[in-house]
Amino acid sequence: MESNNAIMSKETKLNECDPTCPIRNILSRISDKWSVLIIYSLTQTQVLRFKELQRELPDISQKMLTVKLRSLEEDGLVSRKVFAEIPPKVEYRLTERGKSLWPYIQSLIEWAKDNMNDILETRQKMGGV
Repeated sequence: MESNNAIMSKETKLNECDPTCPIRNILSRISDKWSVLIIYSLTQTQVLRFKELQRELPDISQKMLTVKLRSLEEDGLVSRKVFAEIPPKVEYRLTERGKSLWPYIQSLIEWAKDNMNDILETRQKMGGV
């Protein structure tokens, strides 16, 4: 007979592999480089307009920036405010939920900085880029 810990471990593992798992669901939305960089940019300045965000991320296309901002807005991480002006003025900022995510991203950034040289060295030894 399996112990409760063994059963719990199997259930947890199965749940993490389930397509409806919250971990998979959330990570699939925020783990790409653009979402993280947009969140980073919005932590550096309270509010950014679309073109300002595009200048912050010069290698992102206008379409990709639009898609990622919509996705972050749908998840309640970024808010969008449209002003009735000509030309239209749109501002983006992190919501409280987005701000609550930032410390975790910041920890990942710090980890990457601390380990980047060793990782690149290991890649080179393994024949990678």
